Amino acid sequence: MTWIETYLVDGPGAGPPSGMGGLADIDFLTLLQAIEKTGPSRNRDATIAAYKAWIGLHAGEIALLPMAWMNLGVELGLNGDRASAQICYRNALVLRPDFHHAAINLGLMQEADGEVVAALATWNAALQSDEARTALLNQRGRLLEQTGQLDAAERILFASLCTIPLQPDVIQHWVHLRQRLCLWPIFGDGVPGLTQDEIACHVGPLAALALFDDVTAQRRVAGTWIARKLSKAPERLAPAAGYRHPRLRLGYMSSDFCSHAMSYLIAEMLERHDRSGFEVFGYCSSRDDGSDIRTRVIAAFDHHCPIGAMSDEDAARRIADDEIDILIDLNGLTLGARLAILRWRPAPVQMTYLGYIGPVPLDELDYIICDHQVIPPDQCAAYAPKPLALPGVFQANDAARSRPTIISRPEAGLPAAGFVFCCFSNTYKMTAELVEAWMRILNGVPGSVLWLPRDNATAAANICAMAARCGVAPGRIIFSDRVAPDIYLARLGAADLFLDTAPYNAGTIASDALRMGLPVLTLRGRSFAGRMAASLLSAMDADDCIAEDRDAYIATAIRLGTDAVAHAALRAKIGEDAWARSLGNTSLFLRGFEQTLLSVAVRAGGGARAA
Repeated sequence: MTWIETYLVDGPGAGPPSGMGGLADIDFLTLLQAIEKTGPSRNRDATIAAYKAWIGLHAGEIALLPMAWMNLGVELGLNGDRASAQICYRNALVLRPDFHHAAINLGLMQEADGEVVAALATWNAALQSDEARTALLNQRGRLLEQTGQLDAAERILFASLCTIPLQPDVIQHWVHLRQRLCLWPIFGDGVPGLTQDEIACHVGPLAALALFDDVTAQRRVAGTWIARKLSKAPERLAPAAGYRHPRLRLGYMSSDFCSHAMSYLIAEMLERHDRSGFEVFGYCSSRDDGSDIRTRVIAAFDHHCPIGAMSDEDAARRIADDEIDILIDLNGLTLGARLAILRWRPAPVQMTYLGYIGPVPLDELDYIICDHQVIPPDQCAAYAPKPLALPGVFQANDAARSRPTIISRPEAGLPAAGFVFCCFSNTYKMTAELVEAWMRILNGVPGSVLWLPRDNATAAANICAMAARCGVAPGRIIFSDRVAPDIYLARLGAADLFLDTAPYNAGTIASDALRMGLPVLTLRGRSFAGRMAASLLSAMDADDCIAEDRDAYIATAIRLGTDAVAHAALRAKIGEDAWARSLGNTSLFLRGFEQTLLSVAVRAGGGARAA
């Protein structure tokens, strides 16, 4: 070990042997090599002292000083001295304004301190090469998106793509922002240097469900994302032959055990699993939002295992140590997913459910839970993983949740008279073709209004612009802010007909509408995402609310909006206890769900999966 390495490990008290020079004689490359070689064993105070000494002794070496200031800033930040770290980054930028690494670190530190405006200004002011400029633009776009400045984020990310076109992560965020903003056409005029097919390939799994009613296209996007993001794990943790347990051990893994649609669906199912045959584990990377639903879900597990702070490998090893028989991922390809855990094969059987309603072509997944409506038998070959159909409807529901009293139209901000169409799905599901169909429906039902969520001002403006082009007065589109779950449920009953989105249907919201006695009209597509609402409606014997093409969708909506007798009959069909007898029949659902899981479980000495 050289004296400088000894110094870095043993601390500032160590120095060069007698007769040797000190830091004044150490060139910067030697110092960097020593820091890299000592790695985690080095003393951070000594490292900071070494950088400070070198800077003080080599103030004239302009070419290397920016890097020295930058590295000193990193060490100070890791040591908790954030104010000094920011000074170092600023010094680096004074000496080298195009040093984008220093600009990014300074901006990230300002962002972490809540100084959003300062962070954006730092990234905006830096001068860079193309590669560096896009890195800064991307940081700005990310922060603008996180703070709800969607229009600015979309413009920034487009500017980044115009500089370096093939940036898959940037394409994904840019396309989804345009979906959320209802900026049609979604690909705009394209991106210089990219073909439409290249953009389509990198739109990201969630955007793909709302863009393509084609399982092959959805699978291609998801597969491209997985190949780019998730490396194979070095080993398989669970035995292929399974375990021998007196009760089947079920592991549910999610980042959404909180006030999230998924938790509202599965709470009662978790509570009512047959404990004589099943032991239920919850692997939770969710934030603690203090919600009642989180408290209820966590209490429903026999074992609650927080894994948010664990690495993917550590979480996988924890699951394997628990000898889980079937691991059920509840995220799929959505925000917060921990699919890298599945790559370690911590359970002999692994499946995905509810979180992502589309193909998840991950080799380590065995099944996607569905039903024969959402994935008909003749379409199974197009999916990955293998579809595993429940005997009834695919969607769990919570009958134990109280049904609030329907609020009045004045309370909801609606006109007292006239037919009220509504859709409370996210705006990224609202395509130009769908919104144009809604305008044709409004034109066909005099005095009617369309009630929508106000997710952002740009989306609302673009929807109103479409209305104007179709001859619909702006006042006939009513926007409302998002509200707490119970108020949202209570508002649903104030409308007359829920107009479903396509090609990405409503799932939880469609079930909520039916629970509150609000009829849902859907346009059945070809993919899982485009057949969800049809599955729910069929379960309630309301197939007359399932349209097979856009013209039928429009005609059915107009008929229900102008024929009071037909609308009343539909209300009666889905009213009273219709929901409780079908979608809300947790006992019936759970019996089929558990039988299906047992049919594919692997038991040591008990043979392979049956399905």
